[in-house]
Amino acid sequence: SRPTLGIVKVAGHTLPGESAAVRAKLGVVSHLPLLYPDLTAEENLFFYARIYGLIQHESRVKQVFEMIGLVERRRDLVRTFSRGMQQRLAIGRAVLHDPEVILFDEPYTGLDQDASEMLDDVLRTVTARGRTVVMTSHDLARAEGLATRFDVLSHGAITASATQKELKKTNLLKFYKAALAG
Repeated sequence: SRPTLGIVKVAGHTLPGESAAVRAKLGVVSHLPLLYPDLTAEENLFFYARIYGLIQHESRVKQVFEMIGLVERRRDLVRTFSRGMQQRLAIGRAVLHDPEVILFDEPYTGLDQDASEMLDDVLRTVTARGRTVVMTSHDLARAEGLATRFDVLSHGAITASATQKELKKTNLLKFYKAALAG
């Protein structure tokens, strides 16, 4: 769909005019894993590394497999992976090129407890490197411990915003319910 109003800037680039530059600085995890099922996990990441123009991609791919906990399965075809393993690999794909901005749409979907903790670690690592993470989540308890800012989106608009510091007076669930109540 086409935008009806406003502009979007990502890492200093405006959409839609500079979409190639935005894609280079953006990592995305959505409801679709964006993986090739008939390639191995390693082939998938090598493919994306080449698309992103990574120079020493072998070492970066190895580092990502260690980060997402799939070293032992890196040579398996993606079509043999469970939903959770595909989600792990999609997370690896999204952070492979060390993007400035990462969009996570319900990234905990399909992850077991160990994989959820892995994602928590990934989020802490990328934010410690100064990267911006925008994440949608219905898991308010988990989000409350990770995020620095909270926005409530209702009917296509942000209806309330608060920083983690501002939420010290209440909790995220109360803030969320109050925002939806209007």
